[in-house]
Parts: sequence; structure tokens; C-alpha cells
Amino acid sequence: MRIGVITGGGDCPGLNAVIRAIIRKGEAVYGHTLIGYKNGWKGVVERNSYEMTIAGTRGLLHRGGTILGTSRLSPTQVQDGAQKVKATMKADNVDALITIGGEGTLSGATAMSELGINIVGVPKTIDNDINATDITFGFHTAVQIATDAIDRLHTTAESHDRVMVVEVMGRHAGWIAAYSGIAGGADGILVPEKPFDIDVVCEQIKQRHSRGVKFSIIVVAEGASPIEGTLKPMEYEVDEYGHQRLGGIGYQVAREIESRTGFETRETSLGHILRGGTPTAYDRVLATRFGIAAIDAVHNQNYGQMVAISGTQVHTVPLQDATRELKTLDDELLGVAEVFFG
Repeated sequence: MRIGVITGGGDCPGLNAVIRAIIRKGEAVYGHTLIGYKNGWKGVVERNSYEMTIAGTRGLLHRGGTILGTSRLSPTQVQDGAQKVKATMKADNVDALITIGGEGTLSGATAMSELGINIVGVPKTIDNDINATDITFGFHTAVQIATDAIDRLHTTAESHDRVMVVEVMGRHAGWIAAYSGIAGGADGILVPEKPFDIDVVCEQIKQRHSRGVKFSIIVVAEGASPIEGTLKPMEYEVDEYGHQRLGGIGYQVAREIESRTGFETRETSLGHILRGGTPTAYDRVLATRFGIAAIDAVHNQNYGQMVAISGTQVHTVPLQDATRELKTLDDELLGVAEVFFG
């Protein structure tokens, strides 16, 4: 078989480990030919591809980013997108596609699958917001980076009697904020799933100061928003694909805390730092297992599926189940975090 591989959406630690696993088993065990499409679905639509081999892709396991490049384009956004995908696959003699990506990439994969294109999906997002899988590779790496940053901010916050506001990624789901906030001992965690009251946040900080604790750490997901009417809502630009360019809520929260409490407050935005660099050991293993499961699914012609993990078991689920809705943070985890607030 000739099998195409694409990586779409935001880059993520572990992408290259998935590609490596697909090529290693696809070529060495099954004897398949692997075709890489550059820059996500854009490469398929524009037929920008090359053959990938074991010999040409050594040393990928620890590398961040993606050797294939990426974009946020979906074939559903292109006129006659499905026909262009089919034409490219026919021209390249590609029998099936493995699409590695998040919500947007996999939604495109679902749409193409429903039109008869042979596709297997691999979930990828540091936000951990893809449904039907317990975890996505890249998430643990992002959490570790954020936790390390919070640990470092603790010492400077305590030295200067400051409030430190840390903004992390999390457009629609607050998994990174919750996990890193709990692991880093944050005194407040603001997430998209639960609009916050800035007065409550300030009161918690004042209570800490009244007990002689002169510093606080507040972790804010980029998609967090205030309860309507309590703060002026953020205004965001929209990119060419219709996505808001988030960022800045941490600065707004920091400014309000300082003005309402009088305590010196500083803001740090970790942003794309969370997405770059070397994946953790856990993410390397998970990405490798996903890559093996994906090439197995294609080899067995188990199309229209996404690889996933439940507990410790890697399996496949229908793409429709994975893309029907986002997986948002559960109240139980927030309840754990709130025990340590204030």
C-alpha cells in the first residue's frame, strides 16, 4: 500500500515520534510506502508531497515540532476540497491517509471520511480537549513546562511579596491550567469552563495576605473569561481560518488584581513555549503507541477511525465520536484544586 501522512493544526511535542513509528512499522514490517504531505491538509490539496523512509527520518524521537510542517487549513474550507484531495491521492497512487491533528484537522478528516476517502486519525493537542480519548500526546509535556515555570515564579513572588499571574494555553478547555496549577501549588486557577468573578479572586488573595502570606500565584487559561458584567470582555482579532487570536486575559487579570488590592502584581504569558521543544518520556511513548496503532488500522483497512487510549489500552474509535464535541474540564478536578485556594 501507499499511505499518506499529514500533520495539521498547532505543532505539538510528540508529532515526530508518531511519524517515526508509522514509518518504522509501515516500511519494515508491512512493506508499505509512506508519503508525507507538507503543511497539513494544504499539502494534500496542493499535492505537495515526498516519499518518507526509515533511512531518511532517523533521529526523530526526541525532536519537537513536525518535519512535515503544518497549517490550519481544512479541505472543507476549500472550493471542491474533497475532489482535490481525491485527485491528489489518485495522482500519487495513495490508498489511505493518516491525519495527525486536533479538533480542526480531525473534523476535516471526518468530513472526508464520510465522502468515502480512506482515513485514520491520530489525536494531537496539548489542550487535551479531543473527545473519546483519555489523553493526547503533548499534553503532559505542556503541563511539565508550565509547572516548571510556576515553580520558578514561586521563588521570585515570595522574594518580592508579589502576586504572579501565569497565562497558559487553553482555548476552550482548562486542562493545562488545572493540572499545572495543582502541580505548581497555585492559589487560584481560572479556566474557560467556569467564568470567574474577579472580586472573589481578589478576596482570596487578601485573605492570604491577612494571614501573613504575602505572595500568590494565579494560573489563567487563555480562554478564561469573567462573569458577564464584572469585567470588560476581551476583544480578539480573528485569523484567516476564523479562529480568535487569544492572549491577554492574564494581563487584564493582573492589572485588576493590583488596582483592586493594592498588591504589586506581575503577569507572565507562557504562550507558545508550551508547544515547543522536546517531548517528555510519557509523550514519546504515547505518540509511538498511537503511530503503531494508526499504521495497524490502515494495514487492516479499518478506516473512518481514530486511535485513542482508555486507561492504558490503545484502541480505535469512530472519527465521528472523537469530533462530535470537545472534552472539557470536569468539575471534580476543579474541586481538587479549590481545596488549596486562598
